Amino acid sequence: MLIDDTQLHQLIEESQDQHSDAMKQSIAVVPDLRDFAAQRGSDAIITPEQMRALNESRSRIRSRVPLAVGAGGIALAVHSLLSRPAAADTALDIQALQTASSLEVLAVATYGVALTLPFIADGNATVKAFAEMTMKQHDEHRAAFQAQTKALGGEIQENANPKYAPVVEETKPKLLAPIDVVNFAAVLEQVATQTYLANLALLDDSTSKALFASVMAVECQHLAVLRAVGALLDGGGEALIMIPTDVAALPAAAGSVAFPDDFEPIDMASPPEEGAL
Repeated sequence: MLIDDTQLHQLIEESQDQHSDAMKQSIAVVPDLRDFAAQRGSDAIITPEQMRALNESRSRIRSRVPLAVGAGGIALAVHSLLSRPAAADTALDIQALQTASSLEVLAVATYGVALTLPFIADGNATVKAFAEMTMKQHDEHRAAFQAQTKALGGEIQENANPKYAPVVEETKPKLLAPIDVVNFAAVLEQVATQTYLANLALLDDSTSKALFASVMAVECQHLAVLRAVGALLDGGGEALIMIPTDVAALPAAAGSVAFPDDFEPIDMASPPEEGAL
């Protein structure tokens, strides 16, 4: 794999800049969230309209479970989880933030495992640095979601997402090559991206939406890179994974593989209560 370290460092810097902007936004809105929480009081609950939207989300995700996590005991367990009543006594934004925290905890753990694999840990130093940076960004996203949960008066979620944590454990022994890691990481980034996108439609308060929108952009960037690299690896084009890229040698689909849809769907989005406490 040919890599121009100077150019890749520039990409890392650009990614970090976007991430830094998101984190600045998350810090800036905390006082507003505290004011919002004080105004609505401690008895905030999911409204009937929010409950209807939530139940529709649950039904849609439940119908997609076999495609997302495979058949067998895990699928049955996920169906059971999604069939349980929503926690209507907890505000929807708090549930969404708790679930987001659980996804970020899971992402940190997954990238941590990937960095222990020989073909990542002992591979190109710059690629390893990029993976380390991505893990660090996810950890900072976790902290931001937890800070906003606390600002709204909710209980902080410290645990990994209950639906996907068993999937990660089951998949670890199957990560035998770079393509395995890339494809699996892309699935987790896709779940996060689509979850935060779905939350923009579910939540009413614009202040609560701000962090989801800014973090979603970072996760979407991760996803696009993983999709492009995965497609080249899967198609035997490892030699084309280089910076600068030989554009003329790329397959015709190279320009669209990172963004296969005009708009990112939300069929893999985690419902707000999935990781709620």
